[in-house]
Amino acid sequence: MLNNLTDCEDGDGGANPGDGNPKESSPFINSTDTEKGREYDGKNMALFEEEMDTSPMVSSLLSGLANYTNLPQGSREHEEAENNEGGKKKPVQAPRMGTFMGVYLPCLQNIFGVILFLRLTWVVGIAGIMEAFCMVFICCSCTMLTAISMSAIATNGVVPAGGSYYMISRSLGPEFGGAVGLCFYLGTTFAGAMYILGTIEILLAYLFPAMAIFKAEDASGEAAAMLNNMRVYGTCVLTCMATVVFVGVKYVNKFALVFLGCVILSILAIYAGVIKSAFDPPNFPICLLGNRTLSRHGFDVCAKLAWEGNETVTTRLWGLFCSSRFLNATCDEYFTRNNVTEIQGIPGAASGLIKENLWSSYLTKGVIVERRGMPSVGLADGTPVDMDHPYVFSDMTSYFTLLVGIYFPSVTGIMAGSNRSGDLRDAQKSIPISHGSSPKTETGELEGVPSPELRPWDRR
Repeated sequence: MLNNLTDCEDGDGGANPGDGNPKESSPFINSTDTEKGREYDGKNMALFEEEMDTSPMVSSLLSGLANYTNLPQGSREHEEAENNEGGKKKPVQAPRMGTFMGVYLPCLQNIFGVILFLRLTWVVGIAGIMEAFCMVFICCSCTMLTAISMSAIATNGVVPAGGSYYMISRSLGPEFGGAVGLCFYLGTTFAGAMYILGTIEILLAYLFPAMAIFKAEDASGEAAAMLNNMRVYGTCVLTCMATVVFVGVKYVNKFALVFLGCVILSILAIYAGVIKSAFDPPNFPICLLGNRTLSRHGFDVCAKLAWEGNETVTTRLWGLFCSSRFLNATCDEYFTRNNVTEIQGIPGAASGLIKENLWSSYLTKGVIVERRGMPSVGLADGTPVDMDHPYVFSDMTSYFTLLVGIYFPSVTGIMAGSNRSGDLRDAQKSIPISHGSSPKTETGELEGVPSPELRPWDRR
């Protein structure tokens, strides 16, 4: 029996219930690594769970899941986790872009958007040149303050992926970060819809009007026909965009310079058109009845009467305001009192148009768009306006704050660069260079900001 006991002590089975290292005291269930178990001998396991980096207990595993943070790959926390895993996972190298490709170009592409090409001219025409400058100054001031604050935060700590949401949540707290992140998500979603509708409007209203599937029979049905066209073509464009995103946005980034080149050429074409129209205005006639603007839908000749052979005949415009095509027909009172004239819609900068449009001309929904400075014989107060006549009506009530809300999304493009912080080679340097500057001391630190070791968000 003594020999058998000695054999058991010397054999591979080694430990027995009396050797001081019972199996039940090991924190690793079904583990045969005794050295790993001895690492935690004599320690209170409930107090030192965070030190168990390898093969943790169930409680430590649950604690790690509860404290999970969705930090992007490339941040310091994930790099430490990958190093502790001993190379089990192959690190994925994210694309590293510089300041120009990663921040500057995305900002320009978002600022030079659909509002600049479609709505800015309308905003200036309604608000006037002076109030339009005031509106642009207000919007750009908000953007400048945001850019300076963003630059200060970016130079004051490490900026991994997450962009604006990461910086706001780490500086103001997760409550502010979550609220701003939700608003930014909704804003980006609606901005995508806005760009799709703007694309279709440019396509059908200016480039290829013949591509319209639904066409209006009269002027009152043009809005409904355009809306139906936007639904059909918008679905097609959205499907194409979803396909591109599914394939990979990196292919879109490769053509970023091409897209930006097209936008810059378009802006240069606008300036070239302004210079050319000042000396040689294009032929863009607009028909006026008195000082009221008429829609070209329904007639071709801007005149009441026309000559055919040796006799005077009425035109299609006459038939729209009168009961018949004959000269003795009963006509609308305003049509009878006022003359029909034709003016150029783009008279050029040399025509004194800038002086005439210095001040605002806000409109109420449903009123007739009138040309200031044109002679007109008005009607008695309270005389109803026939909505079936081919007048151009205002489709919305406009005021200053409304125009600010319409224009403001065009200056929010600065977020496009900061949101690519995970793809930047050095986000802490590229974001401040493109968005603003911060006062620094000779050592590169912000004035009045404590050293990095005293910053609470850098503490571990």
